Amino acid sequence: MKKLIAFILLVVSVVLGACSDGSASGKDDVIKLGLNGSGVPIWEEVKKKAADEGIEIELVEFSDYVRPNQALADGDIDLNAFQTVSYFDAFIKEHDLDLAPIGTTVIAPMGIYSEKYEDVKDIPEGSKVALPKEATNMGRALLLLEQAGLIGLPDDFDGNGAIEKVEENPKNLQLEPIVAAQTPRVLPDVAISIINNGVAVEAGFTPVEDAIFIEDDTAKPYINIIASRADETDKEAYQTIVDIYQSEEIEQAIIEKYNNSLIPTFVPLEEIGW
Repeated sequence: MKKLIAFILLVVSVVLGACSDGSASGKDDVIKLGLNGSGVPIWEEVKKKAADEGIEIELVEFSDYVRPNQALADGDIDLNAFQTVSYFDAFIKEHDLDLAPIGTTVIAPMGIYSEKYEDVKDIPEGSKVALPKEATNMGRALLLLEQAGLIGLPDDFDGNGAIEKVEENPKNLQLEPIVAAQTPRVLPDVAISIINNGVAVEAGFTPVEDAIFIEDDTAKPYINIIASRADETDKEAYQTIVDIYQSEEIEQAIIEKYNNSLIPTFVPLEEIGW
């Protein structure tokens, strides 16, 4: 009798242990993905497609750009998808986090806008140019001005903006840094204004249609990524999620849901320095 009771207790212990580690409940198979609100619509589509492949995704929303990476490093979430590779590289270096990208997603293109000119070539000498004053935004804006042929930057430009870093300004443009959120409002007062994608959309613009010059998929530091912990990049379920995101069906959904304000950009990780 005592042997029977001991056996029963052993069986119960094993069953309870299996439940507690999540293997019996299936909780280990739920992939928690961190993102901000703007990314939810397309990830809802990815979530549906992943379910068809037997992968359950739980979307975890964050309201800032710090916690999603820290939560990933701490194991509170399994993946995140909210940031450019430029921001990601700088963040993990500064905070010494062992994270890595597993796939690319979109570019939210910064653009040059104008109420007076239809081509950057028409901008006259001495014109006023508004650009966002925050360091990373300004650096991106200066690179866009260089790409448009309006200014020249040093070969070792590190992407952090500062007006004094401009080496060539053949049209003697007056570069006026302002708060990013104000860049659409000053359009009547300047020749051109450089506006972040999200700010432009909030102001009623469709970036790929309304900008007179815009970033394209060659702006590799500003491609957005899906990231995981560095030792889990090869997980089969994660790679399946990347494949789903980079499918033609999701590409079309991005174009339609975001009204051409985002550019689907699916490139090998080697092209973004990984």
